[in-house]
Amino acid sequence: MDLAFTPEEQKFREEIRAWVRENLPQDIAHKVHNSLHLTRDDMQRWAKILGKKGWLGYGWPKQFGGPGWNAVQKHLFEEETALAGAPRIVPFGPVMVAPVIMAFGSPEQQKRFLPGIASGEVWWSQGYSEPGSGSDLASLKTRAERKGDKYIVNGQKTWTTLGQYGDWMFNLVRTSTEGKPQTGISFLLLDMKTPGVTVRPIIMMDGGHEVNEVFFDNVEVPAENLIGEENKGWTYAKHLLSHERTNIADVNRAKRELERLKRIAKAEGVYDDMRFRDEIARLEVDVVALEMLVLRVLSAEKSGKNALDIAGLLKIKGSEIQQRYTELMMLAGGPFSVPFIREAMEAGWQGDFPGGALGLAPLAATYLNMRKTTIYGGSNEVQRNIIAQTVLG
Repeated sequence: MDLAFTPEEQKFREEIRAWVRENLPQDIAHKVHNSLHLTRDDMQRWAKILGKKGWLGYGWPKQFGGPGWNAVQKHLFEEETALAGAPRIVPFGPVMVAPVIMAFGSPEQQKRFLPGIASGEVWWSQGYSEPGSGSDLASLKTRAERKGDKYIVNGQKTWTTLGQYGDWMFNLVRTSTEGKPQTGISFLLLDMKTPGVTVRPIIMMDGGHEVNEVFFDNVEVPAENLIGEENKGWTYAKHLLSHERTNIADVNRAKRELERLKRIAKAEGVYDDMRFRDEIARLEVDVVALEMLVLRVLSAEKSGKNALDIAGLLKIKGSEIQQRYTELMMLAGGPFSVPFIREAMEAGWQGDFPGGALGLAPLAATYLNMRKTTIYGGSNEVQRNIIAQTVLG
């Protein structure tokens, strides 16, 4: 692979950088650079700014209203927005369900759902994991029974990220118990305002409300909201998971957080410790290697090859890097990483600590939060088995 960017690509990068500098709200960038809590309004505000420009669906082809960028352009866009301090695009709509609707949805479904995703107006949630059906997703039990022109849905989903904000949810549901578990699953789009849908918060160890349980009690879903064919949902789910695991790698955020780690280490006086700096160097090598993996996935995608096996590898490495940089930041901050009162911090106060300590307050909480990364999106243990079977046979 030739990893040198062409003059045209460098020009494209400069154009993206200039636009982001002009349009990214600085109060949002400040929160991102300092790991402060992003509200629904913060995330939605940036999504709508991108949507107005036609870039929220930055990976979409032109025929569906996207910019039609190639793999390198998409990578450069992700890198420049991340380094500028833009919030990570909430992926469930534009990155996950939209490609499924484009590939397997009917023209009517595409016309109905894609505009709201592209504009940032409609917030989507993901209905995959269930109690007892996380990494073994094929064992899911949420049932959808066809009755005339509608499905009756009963069951439960869990770990639904930001589901408290959801307008719509894409759901894997069981429509048949015959044959292998994978063959009885369907892909259903569900309006979360439908009677019978209950969202309950799960408060995480850092005190944040990021994930939820969602219950379905005789929820009526029009049959026209079925994507593709009944009992073929596993095929569509695998298509989506390749996008999710590439997205989880989040190499550009890792590059931004690596620089933040260096700033914290220098400010706290631990950067001169050779053993600590060795850990930073080791992390930097891993980040560069991750970027090379991302480029391999993008190269395979551009040439039409199936990159799912590499996407699993991306997920493993990306999640481990996220855990590592949050751990090193916490260690660099020392005792000042521990005091954390979420409500006070949002108001700009975190105790009578020396200057600069306010910025250290979220570090331990962020470290605890990121313990999840090696579990969600398919646990790393399961991903290693998949890679072994796919690559080694």
